[in-house]
Amino acid sequence: MRVDGQIRGGGDKGSEPMELAPGLYLVATPIGNLGDLAPRAVATLAGCDRILAEDTRHTGRLLAHLGIDRPLARLDDHTEAQAAVRLAAEIAAGGRLALVSDAGTPLINDPGFLLVRACRAAGVAVCGVPGPSAPLFALTLSGLPADRFTFTGFVPRKGEARRGWLDELTRATHTWLCLESPHRLVATLEAVAAVVDDRRVAVARELTKLHEEVRVARAAELASHYRTHPPKGEICLVIEGGDRAAVPGVDAPLLALARALIAPTPLPPRAAAKLVAAATGAAANDLYRVLVR
Repeated sequence: MRVDGQIRGGGDKGSEPMELAPGLYLVATPIGNLGDLAPRAVATLAGCDRILAEDTRHTGRLLAHLGIDRPLARLDDHTEAQAAVRLAAEIAAGGRLALVSDAGTPLINDPGFLLVRACRAAGVAVCGVPGPSAPLFALTLSGLPADRFTFTGFVPRKGEARRGWLDELTRATHTWLCLESPHRLVATLEAVAAVVDDRRVAVARELTKLHEEVRVARAAELASHYRTHPPKGEICLVIEGGDRAAVPGVDAPLLALARALIAPTPLPPRAAAKLVAAATGAAANDLYRVLVR
């Protein structure tokens, strides 16, 4: 996953190449600060036969900074399907290949899945050097529940895919991680606010860089902020899940209706529950228990 902007910090220049057995090596790279590059990652890149990258120019700059001179080959969404079996055969014949993302952990919203599957099918070793991942780092910084979560990649831009994404979000009871571009952030926050504005949302951007920012609020508040403070850089969104203690038969729309009845009027929770139950056939007692939690 590419993170725009300058990479800063020092790397581990001059590490000795590692003696590698034949295999595919998945190597995580920094998401913004070169000081986060693991020494073993540097040694692995220096010791492999060839490095596969989504953007060879971007990776070439990283290798030049590290003083590593290794052949680069492009592996992206357009080339992976045709190249996967051939590359797996190359490894089976004794090759030592490394796969990197532009930034972060390979395969996380980036190419590599088909290659790893082909290598597994061919019986060759798949190894790795773990490291940074922007979505996971955003999750840990957000203060939102991290015991269960779903990563959805980039938020769909429009149409049925976007409506389906929002519909799933309304039913999610665990944290959602997703990516968004700066120029679509406000529209996405407005869309989230329209369906789940009772949940907290974190906007994390420029992670590990000089202007790192993590802002947590309701989606409507965040949309208002970024409408007047246009963001820069790739953005991670962390969206709180719904009520995990929901009672069967009391779904999100019913609960939203009952809460709406409570908020602007002095109607007590029990009366609101009875009113909704009478209109929908839901169990009034179950709805009341959820409302007063």
